[in-house]
Amino acid sequence: MASNKDTGARPATLSRRVRDPRTIEGNELLAAECLGTLLLVFFGVGSVVLASEYIGTLGIALAFGLVLLALAYALGAVSGCHVNPAVTLGMLLAKRIDLHLAVRYWVAQVVGAILGALLLFLVAKQVPGIDTDETFGSNGFGDRSAVHINTFGAFVAEIVLTFLLVFVVLSVTHRLAVTGFDGLPIGMALAVVHLVGIPLTGTSVNPARSIGPALFAGGAALTQLWLFIVAPLVGAALAALAHNVTHPAGLGTGHGPKPEEAY
Repeated sequence: MASNKDTGARPATLSRRVRDPRTIEGNELLAAECLGTLLLVFFGVGSVVLASEYIGTLGIALAFGLVLLALAYALGAVSGCHVNPAVTLGMLLAKRIDLHLAVRYWVAQVVGAILGALLLFLVAKQVPGIDTDETFGSNGFGDRSAVHINTFGAFVAEIVLTFLLVFVVLSVTHRLAVTGFDGLPIGMALAVVHLVGIPLTGTSVNPARSIGPALFAGGAALTQLWLFIVAPLVGAALAALAHNVTHPAGLGTGHGPKPEEAY
C-alpha cells in the first residue's frame, strides 16, 4: 500500500483506494449507517407493503438483496454498510470494530430504520386499501406466520438465516470496508435468506429492520418483536465464532489484498 507521505499522483490501481473507516469523522460513519438502513427499510419493507401482490416472494427477496447490493457499493467504503445491528455485532466479536463504535452504529441503524418506516408509513397511508395495523411488513410467528411456525421454530430459523448472512459478510470483507465485488455475495445472501424465511417469519435477520415497521404496526408486531431482536443477534454471534474457526487470523479471503494489507 502506498505510504501516506506520497505526494505525487497515485497509480491508477490505487486511485480508488478507500480510507480506513476508523479515520473518517464519526458523523460520516453514522450518517452512512442511518441513511443506508433508512433506504433498506423503505425499499425492502416497501416491497412487502406496497408491491407484494404484484411481485410475490421472489420479488421481495430480490428487492432486499438488490437494495443491499446497491448500498454496499454506495456506502461500503464509508462505513462498511452494515445497516444491520447483527452484522455490527459480528464485526465487534470478530474484533474489527470496538464497542464504542459498535454502539454508535446500533443507534444510527435503529434511528434510520424508524425514519425509513415512517417514510414508508406516510406513503402507504396514501394508497387506498393498504392495512398497516399489526402488519406493515413486520415479522411474526404463530398466526402471524404464513406457515404458522411456532416460537421455537421461528427462533431457530432466524438464528440460522442470520448466521448465513453474517458469516458471508465476515468472510468476504477485509476488516470493515466493503470493496470490489464484496457486495455481490452479500446481496445474494440476503436474497437467499428471504426466499427461505419469508414464509416462516417474514425474514428479519436484522433487528433494526424489525423494530422500525413494528413501531408503526403495533399490536402483536410489538409483542413478538423480542424474538426478532434476540435471535438475529444470537445468529450473528455464532457466525462470528464459526468464522474465527474457518478463517483464523492471518488467513486471507481468497481474493484481493491480504488482511494485513487492507483495513
